[in-house]
Amino acid sequence: MDNNFKQQLMGYMAGNFTCKEMAELVTDYLEGSLTLTQRIRFQMHMGLCLACRNYLSQMKYTVATLRQLPSDPIPPKIKEELLRRFQTWKKGKSS
Repeated sequence: MDNNFKQQLMGYMAGNFTCKEMAELVTDYLEGSLTLTQRIRFQMHMGLCLACRNYLSQMKYTVATLRQLPSDPIPPKIKEELLRRFQTWKKGKSS
């Protein structure tokens, strides 16, 4: 079996997502905003990739930890700056 075929087969079995793509989709997965097809492909990859399962576990732990922080309101200036930076970061990722 040639190497190219093995890579294509493993890619298909792993939902055709790279680990980098998986890392970018973790937030959407946790928020439940993936399409059915994306969710199935995501779960296929998770079934075969220990590194991505570890990353997802770390993200779930981070979210649970952050939920334990006090819910004091964020000052408006800081909130605006955080939102601006996040939006800029998101736009930079899609380019």
